[in-house]
Amino acid sequence: MLTKSILYSTPKEERSFYLFWLGFILYTLCYASPLTSHIIIIICQVIQFASLILMVSTSFGFFQFKLNNPYLKTLFTLYAIWLFVTIIRGYVAFNFVYIKNFLFNPTNGILYFSPFLLFFPRKLIFYKKLFNVIIILGIFYILFDILFIGDLLNSDDSNEKSKAIVEMLSALSFSCGFILLTLFYHSARRQILAAGVIFLALFFAVVRARRGLILMYADIILFSYIIYIFQSKSKLLILYLTVVITLAGAIYASGVYNPLNNRVYGFLFSRGEEDTRSGVALYFYDDMKTKDWIIGRGINGEYYCPDIEEDQVTDYRQTIETGYLQTILNGGTISLGLFLLMAVPAMLKGIFSSKNILSKAAGVWILMSIINSYPATVTKFELSYLLVWISIGICYNKEIRNMPESQMRLSLMN
Repeated sequence: MLTKSILYSTPKEERSFYLFWLGFILYTLCYASPLTSHIIIIICQVIQFASLILMVSTSFGFFQFKLNNPYLKTLFTLYAIWLFVTIIRGYVAFNFVYIKNFLFNPTNGILYFSPFLLFFPRKLIFYKKLFNVIIILGIFYILFDILFIGDLLNSDDSNEKSKAIVEMLSALSFSCGFILLTLFYHSARRQILAAGVIFLALFFAVVRARRGLILMYADIILFSYIIYIFQSKSKLLILYLTVVITLAGAIYASGVYNPLNNRVYGFLFSRGEEDTRSGVALYFYDDMKTKDWIIGRGINGEYYCPDIEEDQVTDYRQTIETGYLQTILNGGTISLGLFLLMAVPAMLKGIFSSKNILSKAAGVWILMSIINSYPATVTKFELSYLLVWISIGICYNKEIRNMPESQMRLSLMN
């Protein structure tokens, strides 16, 4: 029998919830906006600062700062301490550039607050409301696509602005994958919107040959399809139609198109054999010492990497486009190991030891973050990464995992 704590919330909690996510949405829109005017950037940073204050102040009103699982409680405590050590090791007092980067760059300091979404209240009403936040960001993604459609469809392969916009807007689109994974809890309109956002984002990733993003969106579609098949009453028909459509499409494409000459995905095929990572990785491996591999180099850690980018100001870089290596650069294998010790058991519990789609989707979301940490840096202060920690909280909650699917649907769909 379910306890009242998992089903109901207080007016104070709901008010704090709305204000927290209002702040997060404003912060994300300012970060993901492709507008680059100096005045607009300043305005966005002011809004981001106010949004951070709003999020921090309201989080105490609805976060549940309590972990009932002793294993998770111990590991998360160690992880939080190590994150603090990582921040302190790179701290630069009274440095305006450092402070601005810490607060306004979601791949830097502010991302270290993402793990505290583990304290997201384990209440079904808040998961239901979280779906609204995902949809809102998806709507803004479509609006930005319309505003910047010219840049997104620019046929100039060397257009870096177009590539950057595709990467930036993924902060708004990627979390719609969670709607697809939990498809059965949503209305037809939400299903169509989420699917449209994911396929539109995949299309632009293909056009701009963003191979990491292509893999990430493809993962969403694949895992959503697998969950749908297992939950559908017409499994054989769906599988049969899938095979027929896939074969027909493949035969048609191979007979009509020369991929290299296609304006939509020709750029992707031309980059198919291009290796843009090995050189960076080799410099990284060569520069990192044994101590660095263990404890990292702190929040502002750098590695020697000359002649990789055009107009490179310095021979040292703070970023490496592989999530695992980025984590090791900043916090070492200690940081990576502590995370995996929490995430892997949560993933297994969610996928294999649960009775409802929400828990299985949470487990799959964690799995995708582990997979996607190779082609991309997924540790960002973005909703997709916050969902990783929310999912870990779901998967460690035995009451949620054991909730029958019929009751879960009744709670999330009403």
